[in-house]
Amino acid sequence: MSETLSSTSSLQRHLYGGFGLTLLVALYLLPGSIGHDPWRGDDIQHFSIIHGMLRGDGWLFPTLAGEAATAFPPLYYWTGALFAQILGWALPIHDAARIATPFFAGLAIFWTSRAAARLYGKHTRTPAALLTLGTLGFVVHAHENQPMMALMAMQAMVLAGLAMLPAQPLKGSLQAALGVTLALLAAGPAGLLLTLPLFLITALCAPECRNPRASGAHILGVGIALGASALWPLSLHYNAPDLLALWWKLEWAAFGSDPLRTTDLRRLFELLGWFIWPLWPIALWSLWRARHRLTNIAWLLPLASIGLAGILVYANGTFSPEALLPLIPPCALLAAAGVPTLRRGAANAFDWFAVMTFSVFGLLVWLAWSAQVVRWPPGLARSIARMSPEFVLHGTQFQATLGIAICVVWALLVWKLPRSPNRGPSNWAMGMTMLWLLAVTLLLPWFDYSRNYRPVATAIAAALPSGTKNCVAALGLSASHRAALDYFADIRPVMVTRNETHCPYLLVRDDQGPAALNPDGQWRQIWEFRHGGGKKLELFRLYQRD
Repeated sequence: MSETLSSTSSLQRHLYGGFGLTLLVALYLLPGSIGHDPWRGDDIQHFSIIHGMLRGDGWLFPTLAGEAATAFPPLYYWTGALFAQILGWALPIHDAARIATPFFAGLAIFWTSRAAARLYGKHTRTPAALLTLGTLGFVVHAHENQPMMALMAMQAMVLAGLAMLPAQPLKGSLQAALGVTLALLAAGPAGLLLTLPLFLITALCAPECRNPRASGAHILGVGIALGASALWPLSLHYNAPDLLALWWKLEWAAFGSDPLRTTDLRRLFELLGWFIWPLWPIALWSLWRARHRLTNIAWLLPLASIGLAGILVYANGTFSPEALLPLIPPCALLAAAGVPTLRRGAANAFDWFAVMTFSVFGLLVWLAWSAQVVRWPPGLARSIARMSPEFVLHGTQFQATLGIAICVVWALLVWKLPRSPNRGPSNWAMGMTMLWLLAVTLLLPWFDYSRNYRPVATAIAAALPSGTKNCVAALGLSASHRAALDYFADIRPVMVTRNETHCPYLLVRDDQGPAALNPDGQWRQIWEFRHGGGKKLELFRLYQRD
């Protein structure tokens, strides 16, 4: 993790060099990606699509619990299904499929570091990888089923390809064209809008690309990208034209239909402030130093990528954190360029801040674990008991031993870390890895209990008579509920049409009663289940037609 290791021992050169960086990335990405059931939200919804593919549904167009899912094309789901097929013998299917996320996250880190080396020199390759890994907005989404991670990886691949244009125009253009094609398969028109305009921007504005070789490579790359990107829509047109029409209609109907308002910008900047921390302060410093040469491809390329990502966020009018993931690679590039030029005081402050920040947050994780084990501090213990009233933690001695070992190893690595310009990014990335490993070790059982719909699905399956799973109507269920029922209980709830249903059973979430469905009162309650507690309490009721 350091570029200046000539005066250190052989062990330190391996530990803080390329081997250590690879190990750090693996330790960060794999724990927490496996070892738990799919959680509510994006995790269970996107896995349900992969599960459907494994059952033979929706290989060409994604489906969720038997219904068309138009949010993302199939690249991420194909990859998850492939990992499930390869690793299903050793891991549960949901864990094996979730390996797709660390796979794409690793590709994003790899291509971002390669882009930095091509734009600013090899000495920026390591800080680019470290800063991408340590970005706060990266942590949760890098450990759940998240198709936006595939888009982020392909965006980084395009940036790395276009960064080669001054030196190797043909090779760089072909790599970028492949990235554009895969970006469409990852996120649809949003993937094209995020990547394809970079060809035009670099060709027209970057002085390094104004020569016949680069211009020809640009034209060839754009042609290949557009031609290859049309393959999946054409296949869909010949196999399921109605799904293609639905997908295309919804994609363009959603784009720009509800953009951010001026009053929303403050909230957006507050979200960005923590989401891309610690990239943005170093990136601003880097841009200040390069303010007189921003048209050079080294600065124009990441700035254009940030602009395109910002346009997408603004046009879609969303505050969902995963929509901000495409901002990370270009911001990491700018920050990597600024790390070697930081003043000594700023570099030392970053180093000190990293150590102190993760020391404090590590202590908070220990307090959250203590509240579960010994009910101290009492206020936090009461909050945890209120949110998860029936949760019981097991294996506390092993958790404590492993957690202490993680903290000790982190402290030793920080103590022995050689002095170099990369010391601050290294401490930040190691601190983030320590914090994530500690949270997985001490808090994963509680998170798995509170965010898991397996108990709900299995209880519903047990309450239904045999042979009735294929006809259960539902009111108030989210996509997460339907996905969980499909995976854990093999139940696909039937949609209620025109306030009527022919099914003999009705599943209702929260306070929606059957009277709204049938005013004649022909339903009687036969089952009830409470999930979670406090503000997260969910009440499920099962009714049978009288």
